[in-house]
Amino acid sequence: MGKRLIQLAIVALVCAALVYSQRATLIERLMVNVIPKRMLANTLDELPDGLHVGLCGAGGPMPAPKASGPCVLVVAGKQLFVVDVGTDSPRNLNRMGFQGGAVDGVLLTHFHSDHIDGLGELATVRWATGDYASPLPVYGPPGVEQVVAGFNAAYAQDFVYRNAHHGDAVTPLASAGLTAKPFVMPQTNTLTTVLSTEDLVIEALQVNHAPVAPAVGYRFHYKGRSVLISGDTAKSENLEHFAEGVDLLVHEALAANIVALLESAAESTGNSTLAKVMSDIPGYHTSPAEVAEIARDAKVGHLLYYHIVPPLLLPGQDALFLNGADDIFQRYTLGVDGVLLSLPANSSDIVTVRSGL
Repeated sequence: MGKRLIQLAIVALVCAALVYSQRATLIERLMVNVIPKRMLANTLDELPDGLHVGLCGAGGPMPAPKASGPCVLVVAGKQLFVVDVGTDSPRNLNRMGFQGGAVDGVLLTHFHSDHIDGLGELATVRWATGDYASPLPVYGPPGVEQVVAGFNAAYAQDFVYRNAHHGDAVTPLASAGLTAKPFVMPQTNTLTTVLSTEDLVIEALQVNHAPVAPAVGYRFHYKGRSVLISGDTAKSENLEHFAEGVDLLVHEALAANIVALLESAAESTGNSTLAKVMSDIPGYHTSPAEVAEIARDAKVGHLLYYHIVPPLLLPGQDALFLNGADDIFQRYTLGVDGVLLSLPANSSDIVTVRSGL
């Protein structure tokens, strides 16, 4: 028996050595088969007709392994929009199986850096891999013009280089960069229609992120389904009013109890700057419990937490973050990068397509 085991071990070692010596050839063959399938993969084509909402970025400005900069993707039929474009979110779109070149428009909630710093990359991917005759539309309240102009100025030389390299067939200058689509800032108890087609209506509503202004959330209606995305805001009666009865509320959340621990730690280590930041931020965000109250009182179908602050890094931190919110409203998902929920047209179903990357 011992001799037989030794022989088997020798054979296994020889096979392993052979595979290792041929690893480049084997990987090449694998890539020949996998790459075309990967290039053709498009989650957009696999979804039924309806509204579909995913997190291409579940976090805020603090780095986290499962929560990139804030970004919410919304599919309405075959149209793909993103609300805000935070750090790494354009790459997360690809990881989720969506083609960056297929984005029909960006909607900005406000102009904090963590909500816009992926704009240049998204526009470049769309330009170089899509088939559009005009630049990426960026919708937003007044001030979006300056943001768009700044990105276009920063990428101006890149436009020239890529056009010179790839030519008009791939990177025509006419569709390079971004184009601003400003809309009138909605007042309390009013909505501004941002985009309206036969089946889709996108509306902006005022939220309270003072001293940051303007700041808006967005409401989507498509074939009997509805979604409201908060953007950054303190608890807002205006938002709760317009969230009444929506199928899905996507709302930011900041855990003031955990932020207080960070503030205390910063003070104890002599980091007065970080302590001041931690002291300042709870006032213009919403706690998980307050979000749950909004969801309960507005009678929403489901709640998706996003813009998770601070990052959830430790086992069991979810419970500390929620801090009783799950007792207030039970139909919720705590967002991570890659979550995708499907709301089929003319239905009441809300289906989890994927729970993360």
